[in-house]
Amino acid sequence: MLKGIDPLLSPELLATLRAMGHGDEIAIVDGNYPALEHARRLVRLDGHHLVPVLNAVLSVMPIDDFVPEAIFRSVVGGKPDQVDPVHQEIIDCCAKHEPKVPVTKLVGADFYNRVKAAHTVVQTGEPRLYANVILRKGVIYPSA
Repeated sequence: MLKGIDPLLSPELLATLRAMGHGDEIAIVDGNYPALEHARRLVRLDGHHLVPVLNAVLSVMPIDDFVPEAIFRSVVGGKPDQVDPVHQEIIDCCAKHEPKVPVTKLVGADFYNRVKAAHTVVQTGEPRLYANVILRKGVIYPSA
């Protein structure tokens, strides 16, 4: 345990977040996602829901502000305008940490292809469908 560090951030996940560089992406996915098949690196957080894991990651990882889109979420199959409760929770969590960064919708294959290219996939035990998000790492600016 560490002071000020969410206990959901396991040693493996903390090391991964620290090792990622500017522009690297991390996908946080639900329990049904084919993570083992799609991941270059896989961190498992079975038994934990997606939004608390997302909140923990965003508590320590900066989001890229060099690009117009840096947070992405999956959509309900064939219904890109549908916002399920889990999607609203993802949007709200991201807005709490990064109020200026919109959450961009990615449909089907576009989402899958981005996950396959991600630095790491974190698989949660989230039971809700289409509960998936991708974060693009930003930088920590030097203090003046």
